[in-house]
Amino acid sequence: MERTPHECFAKLLNAYSHNYDLTRDVQVEGGSFPAMAHYFLRDEHYLVRRDKQFYATEQHDYTYFYVADRLDAAQAKAQLDLALKAGLAAIKPHKEHMSSFVTLVILAEEIDPEAKKLLKKTRFHKNYRLSLHGWMEFHVAAMECSSRTFLSNPAGRAARKTLEANFAPK
Repeated sequence: MERTPHECFAKLLNAYSHNYDLTRDVQVEGGSFPAMAHYFLRDEHYLVRRDKQFYATEQHDYTYFYVADRLDAAQAKAQLDLALKAGLAAIKPHKEHMSSFVTLVILAEEIDPEAKKLLKKTRFHKNYRLSLHGWMEFHVAAMECSSRTFLSNPAGRAARKTLEANFAPK
């Protein structure tokens, strides 16, 4: 059962729609993405009553999607830079911000070996005010639709598992 990257993209957006807010045709400075998903979680703890808040934490996940027929190293580098730039611009650290994840999910019919190496070795982590205002991490996951192979950087294992759960042969 061969699927094109665009068919896989539609199925993946359906999977993400259960927990994420989806936005189609996202324009960012320097380029665009066919879709973006945002997840937000706020956890508050109280001391005796609700008006005596003890502490609160916030978590964000900004996931950007990219679909291509063939992905080479130059395209991969451009999309990594664009997603990281857009994600960093979206993060607003403050004292209740705990963590933010910027994720790039790539669906391509073919991925060049150089692009695969680049995607696997990409790493970015940033602390805000010595982690007092939280931190962020960059996740990358990709699927080569023609061979049904999945890859990710070390931080992007959860995004890769989402791809595998939706597209791995059973």
